[in-house]
Amino acid sequence: MGLFKADFYRFFALGFGGGALLVFGVMGLGHHTLSENIVPPAHAASVQR
Repeated sequence: MGLFKADFYRFFALGFGGGALLVFGVMGLGHHTLSENIVPPAHAASVQR
């Protein structure tokens, strides 16, 4: 007797795979990098005296 039934692991794997495909499909595989879409480019602040 295990903690979860086999169906739980099967549906978890299917959900994870489907979610990953959805994320990659929305982001457009190969067109943009993940860092360009989430993190804006860094710019140095000017010195104030």
